[in-house]
Amino acid sequence: MDVCAGYETLVEATRGGIVESFHLGALAMVDSDGKLLASFGNPDFVTFPRSSMKPFQALPFVEMGGVELFGINDEELAIMCASHTGTDDHVRVLKGLHQKVGIGLQDLQCGVHWPSDKETSFAMRARGEEPDSYRHNCSGKHSGMLAHAKMRELSLDNYLEPVHPVQQTIRQTVANMCGMHRDDLIYGVDGCSAPVYAMPLSRFAWATAKLADPRYLEPNTQRSCEKICNAMTSFPNMIAGPNQVDTVLMQVMGGKVISKGGAEGYQMIGIRAGALGPNSKGIGIAFKIADGDITRRATHLLVVELMKLFGFEAEMESEAFKHFNQPILKNFRGIEVGRLRLARPIQLLD
Repeated sequence: MDVCAGYETLVEATRGGIVESFHLGALAMVDSDGKLLASFGNPDFVTFPRSSMKPFQALPFVEMGGVELFGINDEELAIMCASHTGTDDHVRVLKGLHQKVGIGLQDLQCGVHWPSDKETSFAMRARGEEPDSYRHNCSGKHSGMLAHAKMRELSLDNYLEPVHPVQQTIRQTVANMCGMHRDDLIYGVDGCSAPVYAMPLSRFAWATAKLADPRYLEPNTQRSCEKICNAMTSFPNMIAGPNQVDTVLMQVMGGKVISKGGAEGYQMIGIRAGALGPNSKGIGIAFKIADGDITRRATHLLVVELMKLFGFEAEMESEAFKHFNQPILKNFRGIEVGRLRLARPIQLLD
């Protein structure tokens, strides 16, 4: 089996005028009608969206009236869709959400790790404080699943089991948004122990386009998608955290874009309806970097080039986004030694 099948070179790193290294990947860009607009590699490459799936995992809870039942605000809804960095602000919101729902720290089954926000981690160590599950980057998603179970008076002890009604409902919702049969979603277990499903990039891009532009969906689903998108763009700091690309991208784009990264080099971006002009359709983008893109440098370059493709040069060149728009490679003395670049231009299909 060729592990590179379906991928092509997406991003190149140069030194001395030649390509020194490169990132393989695949990308699909689809509008809310399901039309493929652009691609790299195989747009139907099947892979796991990982945490990019989180807004869709929250969707059935919103559709079933959970926001209204528990009086959940947009900040709390946003953290249900988050891969947060474990700051004190994130913990504050989680504790407020738990109090409204009637769940607690002991109910979370996501595990424990130190906050990825370095300042928070250093401050905790200085205080002699150990992390708990509130600091886990997936605790918001798990809190949403527990709230979903609580709403339906279901067991909390096994809420992560694939046969649990909450997970069955999520699977059906993801399938519906992707335009697939639920049995065609490939089951896996995410890093936080929750079920996750693999599907073609083009299908997840279409789901993202519909999330960002739900005009053709059933009215309740339409309203629920709009609630999730509004929560994400109103409280982008809840989605990731300070100096994180998802957060900063949504901040500089002023409500026009939703963004959610996933582990192992996955990224989804949704351009919302009307963002490109009156009555413009929503666009969903899903891409996967083959090597996992641990430093996120390929992801950052792709985000910048994709946004520039749609005319958002000013936002990409803004001071706020400067950290993520770094195509020039420098050494520790600040000397330019190379560049990052796309292997080929992104071209929209006719």
